[in-house]
Amino acid sequence: MSKRHLSQQQSKRIQHQHHKRIAHIHQTPIDESHLSPPEKGLVIAHYGKQLEVQGIDGEHHGQTWRCYLRSNLEALVTGDFVVWQADETNKIGIVSALLPRQSLLTRPDPYQKIKPVAANISLILIVIAPLPTPSASLIDRYLVACETVGITPLLVLNKADLLTTDSADSLRQLLAEYRILGYDSIEVSCFGDLSELTRYIGHHNVVFVGQSGVGKSSLINALLPEAMQKVNIISDNSQLGQHTTTTTRLFHLTQGGCLIDSPGIREFGLWHLDEQQIQHGFRELQPLLGNCRFRNCQHQSEPDCALKTAVAEGKIMARRLESLHRLLAESKTS
Repeated sequence: MSKRHLSQQQSKRIQHQHHKRIAHIHQTPIDESHLSPPEKGLVIAHYGKQLEVQGIDGEHHGQTWRCYLRSNLEALVTGDFVVWQADETNKIGIVSALLPRQSLLTRPDPYQKIKPVAANISLILIVIAPLPTPSASLIDRYLVACETVGITPLLVLNKADLLTTDSADSLRQLLAEYRILGYDSIEVSCFGDLSELTRYIGHHNVVFVGQSGVGKSSLINALLPEAMQKVNIISDNSQLGQHTTTTTRLFHLTQGGCLIDSPGIREFGLWHLDEQQIQHGFRELQPLLGNCRFRNCQHQSEPDCALKTAVAEGKIMARRLESLHRLLAESKTS
């Protein structure tokens, strides 16, 4: 018996029904008649196909609901403001729209795709510690990312109680170099007074970034003991932190701001940025760009290079120019 040949329309209809049945397995059916009026909500956590949404107005103000997303919505992240409705009968919610974002922090994932991390952030806390040994190159990556999305960074030297004479001198010198560039920094310990950190945070929506093991979760525990974040101990063998946070989650602070804890990363790739974006990510270089003799100057061995001249005159740090070269080289090979 010969096989039946399906028209293109029939194939599409069968495929649609197939995907519909698969989707039905993975989600609770929503009865539209049970839905409450639309309300504004805040995404406070993300679990695969589900979101944890907190109502911020309307009937469900202050309540937290597990929600599904309507189809065709772009990827949502912790910190997003959304329009959602509650299904009181099934005790589930559904998100129907994404409200405009003030900012979006992204990073490339291991598969070289852009991964959104958090939304509506107004302050990024770049956390370093005596161990694992801080990487100026990694700090530069974070700063370039901050400059690109227009989010203010604050350098936080954590575990200040573990500073030795040698490490204190080198780390404070590193922070002093960044202060010259206009970046604020503070020293803290989760076992000490965090009033200065709290003052900096104020009413901001903040996110902690930095290498695993620098104590981001410990700081969150100190700021919000009820957060109950897991704290891991640095490996004695590798001196690198082990990842402890697996879900990006938002916590409300008593002074009015919000804090988002995201999984720690050791690298912060910038391959998705073009050459101009990377160059402008170094704020001290911005006034010099375009002043070289050659329009396509690579700031390497070309004569009359404005950036190299500035290094020779001590106006910019050689290390920062080297960091620029490294990031530009990475962007061309990615």
